[in-house]
Amino acid sequence: MIDKVIQITREAGEIVREGFGKNFSIETKGSLTNLVTEYDKKSESTIIDFIKKEFPSHSVLAEESGNHDYGSKYLWVIDPLDGTTNFAHGLPIFSISIGVQKDGKTIYGVIYDVMRDAIYTSELGSGSFCNGRKLSVSQNADIRKSVLVTGFPYNIAENPNHAFEHFIAFLKHARAVRRLGSAAIDFCYTAEGVFDGFWEVFLNPWDMCAGKLIVEEAGGLVTDFNGNEINIFSKQILATNNIIHNEMISILNE
Repeated sequence: MIDKVIQITREAGEIVREGFGKNFSIETKGSLTNLVTEYDKKSESTIIDFIKKEFPSHSVLAEESGNHDYGSKYLWVIDPLDGTTNFAHGLPIFSISIGVQKDGKTIYGVIYDVMRDAIYTSELGSGSFCNGRKLSVSQNADIRKSVLVTGFPYNIAENPNHAFEHFIAFLKHARAVRRLGSAAIDFCYTAEGVFDGFWEVFLNPWDMCAGKLIVEEAGGLVTDFNGNEINIFSKQILATNNIIHNEMISILNE
């Protein structure tokens, strides 16, 4: 089944790559900062059509079309284009993210970093990989030498959950803080050891389902800001190499 997930993630990525830099329609969802393009929709419909053909009884939760609940023990959680704002503005940092749950537990996670042609895969209990290369989180234990990554919610102007203060605090403590614009890629780069930690004050299930498993299977830890276990419907996330996790929690709660 993991091969099928990889197959359709790549197919969706090829559709999105083909559209990058072209003229396409752009709509907004509720605010001028929350965009959706025709390629978000093309990617999602391609993935859902594939699931209907290959696994017709499986349920789907997708960013654009919502919940398709067929009462199955399997649930596909889909972000058809993570990093839509980047895509729409010609910035080549965006991804396709698909997680598959069985009985509420994520068993497969696949993220395609489209413009790098990097496919990140994970199967519960079997590790995480990028293009077949096994991944491992960083071994850095010093927050002052850490490179961290974050993202901001669409309502950032309201400063939800002290998002600005968290950002400033980590700027003061870490070597650097980055903000790429694709949470799925942030998870992957944390799993790969590029980043030592990743936090966000608000994510949706499709933002985190695949990425959470990829980080955990690479030896990392994913919790809320207090160190509590989370699921894909939690909002806060803190994903780290495990070593600096408690120190990041302390800074988040200052």
